[in-house]
Formats: sequence, C-alpha cells, structure tokens
Amino acid sequence: MNTNIYGQPVGFSLPEWQPVSLPDHSPLNGQYCNLLPLEISHCEGLFHAFSLAEDDRDWTWLGAERPVCLQEMMSWLKNKIEDSSLVSWAVTDVKSAAPVGVVCFSNMDTVNGALEIGHVTWSPLMQRTAMGTEAIYLLLNNAFSLGYRRVVWRCDSLNEASRKAAERMGFIFEGRFRQAMTRKQRNRDTDWLSVIDTEWPVIEQSLVGWLSPENFTEDGVQKLRLETFFRNNKS
Repeated sequence: MNTNIYGQPVGFSLPEWQPVSLPDHSPLNGQYCNLLPLEISHCEGLFHAFSLAEDDRDWTWLGAERPVCLQEMMSWLKNKIEDSSLVSWAVTDVKSAAPVGVVCFSNMDTVNGALEIGHVTWSPLMQRTAMGTEAIYLLLNNAFSLGYRRVVWRCDSLNEASRKAAERMGFIFEGRFRQAMTRKQRNRDTDWLSVIDTEWPVIEQSLVGWLSPENFTEDGVQKLRLETFFRNNKS
C-alpha cells in the first residue's frame, strides 16, 4: 500500500504522467473491417444496412429510433458528425467496402487519460462476423497507443447482449448507476465496464490471436473461442 507523509493511503505514483492528445479522425484499418471517418456520403449504405433488420429490436436501448428514410438517416449521421464531443466512424466491410455500422469515441478526458467507446450501432451485416470484435479491437488499440489509461463501456443494465459483448472482449464490470438517465420515456439504470492500460497487453494478445485468419475456416467460422485465447494468455 502507498502512503503519504501522514501515513494515509494514497494512489500509486505517476511521476511521468502527462495529459494525452484527443484522438483524431484518421482511418483505422483491420483485416475484416475498416473504421473510416463518418461522412454524409455513408448515408445510403448505412440506411440499406440497417434496413435489413426485420424489426427495431436492435434499437431498443439506443438513444434514437431506427431511421425510416434517407432524410432521417442523414439527420442522424449529421448530428454525430457535427458533435464536437464525439469522434465518429463508419465501420466498413473490407470485402465490399460497404458501410455496415457506426461507432464513436465519447467523453474524452485528456487530462486524466480516459475515454468511452459509445454509440455502438451494428447492422445485421455485422452479425455472426468478426467485424464487431475487430472494430472494438481497433478502437482499444488506438486509445492505448495514444497513452490513454482507461477505456469505458456503458450500457443499459437491461441490455444483456451489450454487457456480455463487452465482457467477452475483456471489459470488467465496475458497477451500476441506478436511475442514471431517462431514455425514450423510460428509466435507465446504467452498467459501467472498463479496460485499463495494465490489462491491455493480455487483452490485445488474446484479440489478435482470435482475429488471426488461421483461427477461421474458409466460411468465416471461428475455430477457437475468444475465451480460449484469454485463458491461455493469462496462464
């Protein structure tokens, strides 16, 4: 335990800590997907991708409703693009170059080295593919490469799929903020999860191993589950 001159417990020392830079809008390129700066030109492609859903269940816990026309999609994108508190990307399929999802950095605290992965909006074209995992890997890698100490994931406490997705990729559950906000005229309790810099090396190694082409069949089916890579890398 670290103590000060009064014998009181204090946090561990960070003698070389300096504030970090804001992430920029540079593309982040992967094997299965690329993250490109979100643009209005992505409107038609994203509208098509989200329209492939049979219903609106993927939007239940999101702040917005699914856009039902190109004008609504354009407005939804424009709000993210013009929001200076966000760094927004379109997730594009490497094979088709088509936009298939949206994700952002938000709540960027450069003084303390913390930011959040948020506004995660995947279309049906990302389901049962490696793109969702790789998109989050690219964002984590970008954040920790810039020197951030903490990356946050928040979700509605009732959105079990979101929490499980985060935990699968190494995020640790921290707690629940009760009645944290209202959304769509309903109460929302918010679950908080995070990855910190000291955890990143094992998580990075595990994600890189899982995403390796050698871990997938020609049909894109995984050979080993991600949890296997975590177990092997922690042992």
